[in-house]
Amino acid sequence: MSDEVPELPEYAERVLEVAERIPPGRVMTYGDVAEWLAEGGPRQVGRVMALYGGSVPWWRVVRSDGALLAGHELRALRYYRAEGTPLRQAPPGAEGHVPRLDIRRARWDGGADPADGAGGGAHI
Repeated sequence: MSDEVPELPEYAERVLEVAERIPPGRVMTYGDVAEWLAEGGPRQVGRVMALYGGSVPWWRVVRSDGALLAGHELRALRYYRAEGTPLRQAPPGAEGHVPRLDIRRARWDGGADPADGAGGGAHI
């Protein structure tokens, strides 16, 4: 029996590379990542993140509706708050409601991060 770790599929490597490049406080949806790679779709990206995403900032690859990853909401919320990721607050009276991501403000297009003062930029 070998102790070697199985090689990561090429597509998975590419998805994880994109996840690693997303700046703190910003997110890409599963569909954004697939579109960026011009391969696969949201489900394929989600599968890669579920299987292999623990070694990258998984909380930065998200659902398009801004809902936090089921079962990991509180852990992800700590990362979002620490990084200053834009959130939509729960409506008044929604006790115990976990906020959602403000996708419109948090979404990253793969160019230079606007917070770094460089403006647009080339894709990764």
